[in-house]
Amino acid sequence: MPARRIALFIDTPDWHAQALAAAFAQHGAIAHPLLLSECGFDTTRGHGLILPGPWAPDGLPDAALVRGVDGGSFEQVTKRLSVLHALGALGVPVWNSARAIERCVDKAMTAFLLARAGIATPPCWTVEGRDAAATCVAAQGGTLVLKPLFGAQGRGLLRINGPDDLPDEAAMAGVFHLQRFVETPGADYHDHRILVCGGQAVAAMTRRGEDWITNLRCGGRPEPFRPSAEMTALAVRAAEAVGAAFAGVDIIADRGGFEQVLEVNSMPGWRGLQSVTDVPIAGRIAAALLSAC
Repeated sequence: MPARRIALFIDTPDWHAQALAAAFAQHGAIAHPLLLSECGFDTTRGHGLILPGPWAPDGLPDAALVRGVDGGSFEQVTKRLSVLHALGALGVPVWNSARAIERCVDKAMTAFLLARAGIATPPCWTVEGRDAAATCVAAQGGTLVLKPLFGAQGRGLLRINGPDDLPDEAAMAGVFHLQRFVETPGADYHDHRILVCGGQAVAAMTRRGEDWITNLRCGGRPEPFRPSAEMTALAVRAAEAVGAAFAGVDIIADRGGFEQVLEVNSMPGWRGLQSVTDVPIAGRIAAALLSAC
């Protein structure tokens, strides 16, 4: 039986891409890294796609894993996600699907889907224009967190204590996504990241920091963590709510111990998580995807 061929979509040939390629090889599969910017559409071909790789011109990969989507204009990103949509329509297992990626990249839609599924998550408000945001902040009172609608790794987060703290519209591309700030117990700030894959919690860590932004890229420290059965179930439900086959689910407990989902990441990094767990994370992801082929 020939080795299964996996399209490994990346935005950069980083540590994660290398770990995944090695993990697929250990399972007898071959991962071929490529950029979505190199892909496109050609309706004269049998499957209608331009897809560089050993399966070209009319073959398809056995599966696809999306580690990253290279950035670009609105039109470029739309085209790249359309390629993932097309692969799914052609019957290729795609982790994560374009739909799941779209849901998770858009923080407003993530919050909407979590709330609709009855999953505990801090209240959120998403409006256009600074005036509408100021009205919202004044009405809600207390401390809110302003997040870029499309953002990751803690970049661009602001604590908002009143309308005067809001930045200009241009800084937020006209859209203000606000989430209730959650006070954590103890003298420092901390939350938890649980990696979910194939409906199971694979690994978890605590992210701890002196600053309220605990993302590792912003100075947070990873620590080993064993989640409770209840927190594990919460993370799995959150991934299911957005349709993610694998995801990094961020959970925070307030000073009363009430656990809430902050975000669901459809293209999570796990280098920091791997440093505090013995679970071979890339291997678990590769094995789970191959079992779905």
